[in-house]
Order: sequence, then C-alpha cells, then structure tokens
Amino acid sequence: MNTKKAFVCLVISLFLATASSVQAAGTESRYLVKSTSQFWKKSFQVRNVFDSGFTAELSDWQLKVAKVFGIEVIPVKKLNILTTSTTVKKTIVKPVSQTPTSQIGWGVKAIYGDELNNSLPDGGDKINVAVLDTGVLVNHPDIKNQVIACSDLSGIDPFIKNSCEDKNGHGTLIAGVIAANGGIEGKGIYGMAPKSNLMVYKVCANDGTCFADDVAIAIYDSVDNGANIILLSFGYDAESSLINDAISYAVNKETMIIGAAGNDGPYAGSIDFPASNINVMSIGAVDNTLTVPSWSAQGINQASTSYIREAGELELVGPGVNIESTANNGYYSTSSGTSMAAAHIAGLAAKEWQIEAEHPAEATRELLHKFSLDILPNGDDPASGWGMPQL
Repeated sequence: MNTKKAFVCLVISLFLATASSVQAAGTESRYLVKSTSQFWKKSFQVRNVFDSGFTAELSDWQLKVAKVFGIEVIPVKKLNILTTSTTVKKTIVKPVSQTPTSQIGWGVKAIYGDELNNSLPDGGDKINVAVLDTGVLVNHPDIKNQVIACSDLSGIDPFIKNSCEDKNGHGTLIAGVIAANGGIEGKGIYGMAPKSNLMVYKVCANDGTCFADDVAIAIYDSVDNGANIILLSFGYDAESSLINDAISYAVNKETMIIGAAGNDGPYAGSIDFPASNINVMSIGAVDNTLTVPSWSAQGINQASTSYIREAGELELVGPGVNIESTANNGYYSTSSGTSMAAAHIAGLAAKEWQIEAEHPAEATRELLHKFSLDILPNGDDPASGWGMPQL
C-alpha cells in the first residue's frame, strides 16, 4: 500500500471512529456534499442524492476531513412553515362526530359565490394535489378517503412510505381546505375540491422546520408519481438551489406549484421563498370583507410590468383569515395565514383543472387570472396582485 492510500485509510478510520460520538453530542448539521464519488457516499451517511452531489449530516470533524480533501460542502437551508394563529376547539371529551361551526366556510363561499346555489362544493375528480407540509391526520373522517399517498421525509430515516403523522396541525388544516368532503355521514366540513386526491409528504418536523433537500426530493417524487398541483406553505428569506431545480423540473413536467407568500407584511418585497420564485404562484390573504390584512406579505409589483408575473411579485390572494378546517385531533380548528389562502387557490385549481388543454397547468393558471376579482387598491398591486379568483 502506498503512502497516499495509507494516509487516506488512516483519516477515514479516524473519521469513522469519532463521527458517532460527535454526532451524539448534537453538533452535526446538514450539508450538500458536491461530489458524486461512491467513496465519499460510503464515507458519509447519505440522506438524499442529487445530480450535483448528495446531502448528509456532517459533524465538525467530518467537515474538516472534507476540507482536507478539497470536497466542496454547502449548508442545506432550513425553512419553516408559515405560522398561523390557531385556536383548537376544546373537544377532547366530545364525540368524534361533532360537526364544525359551519360546513361550508366563508372562504369557500366567497370563491364559489352563486355557483353553490344551495348545493355543496364539488369537483377535483382525479386531480392529484401534493401537500408538502407537516403531515396529515389521515384518518380524519373528512379527508381520509382523499389521501392516496402518505410519506415522511422529516425523520432520521430519509423517506418512509405510508407514514405522515401530523403532530403540528398545520398540514391537516391545509388538507381540509383543499379536499375535505364532509365525511361519510356528510356532517363534516367541505373544502374547495372535495373529489380531489391528496398526496401527502411530511417534509417538516413537528416543530415546523423543513430542510430544503427533503422538500426538493418530495417535489421530484410527487411529480414522478402524477401530481398535478403542488402546494408549498413554508418559507425562508433566501433561495435554495435544490428547491429551485426541483421547481424547474416540476414546471417542465406540466405540474403547477402554488406557494403561500408569507405572513411578514405589510412591506413591499416581503414575500418568502419559494413563493417568490417566478414559476410558483404566490398567494397572499384577504379577510371576509376582501381586505388584505396587514400581515400578508407583499410583492414588488409596482416596480414591474402590470399583469406579467415576475420573480418577487404577488400573483393572487385567497381567503386567509379565520378559516375553519380539519384539525389533527380529529375535530376542527380555526386558523389565519397565507397558508390558508394558498390552500383555497390550490383547491380551486384542482376544481378548474384544464385537463383537456395542451398545457393544463398553464391553461389553469390563465383561467385563475381571468376569474380574478380586483382587490383594492386597483390594478396589479403589491398587496393583492391580480386579485382573488371567483367562480
């Protein structure tokens, strides 16, 4: 064995001997290792693999080893669900069959308008909506028949099928706004598109944090498994190349991506990534008077051409204040935030999906623009974009 190989073996053996003890101390962080070498994949514990390299949890010692051998490593960005103000009803001692305050929320009514005509919400048949969030309570009576896929990417193991338990509640709320169908007895709540399918990806931990590599892998997987629409209700101030690449892949495969703009308003340019990405429909919030709340993030629409979507702009708004939906305790809760608004628009997109069009995602996006009711101030503005779509 030559000197160079002996040195490599020595370093790697030392690295392997110390890595577990360092990681046990909680000092590891996630990085993108810019290498496709099988040697380094075997040396580090691979989490997710990309064309540009792979991600792994690296200790300080492992980082030093990578630096010695000239391996480029980049920290993986961490995003957070766009927190909302949520009040869960105290229904622990009440039966599971308890009905919600209103079976059809004000947000659904606002978008449907006269289309309801004393009937129930409908639509979304055979349309797949991927919900990348904190998971979903899959046995909630109002959504359990709509969940067709359930995966957990948030834990120690990188990808667990048939598991997506929601201990946070955010994802279950989102799912109900999109696809709640009233339950078997028809006494529950109804979402925008009760016949749509939910593909659930738990990419965010119970505390609401989400790693960009897990998000990217979920986007790729959902597209490859037939998602028509992907809903992203988390954000960060800076872009992630991993997520951007995944978004581009989705768009090229005719998948629509909808993102909650964020709750950092009322400042222009306050839209979070990934909603700020030009290929993502960025959604702000309105209340039941169709007024934009002060906390809804705003775009840079005034600095660009009107009604031409550019990066950093707000595109549409949806109902996002005091929205009642399914809760992860099996009952119902009320929440506010652009996440709720984006869920309404995702459900509407599922209901109105232009399946016969040559480019369904693009055609559906144009239809939502056409349906939009202008929200004050007039025109394509930073607070409300094109406005709120209505049937």
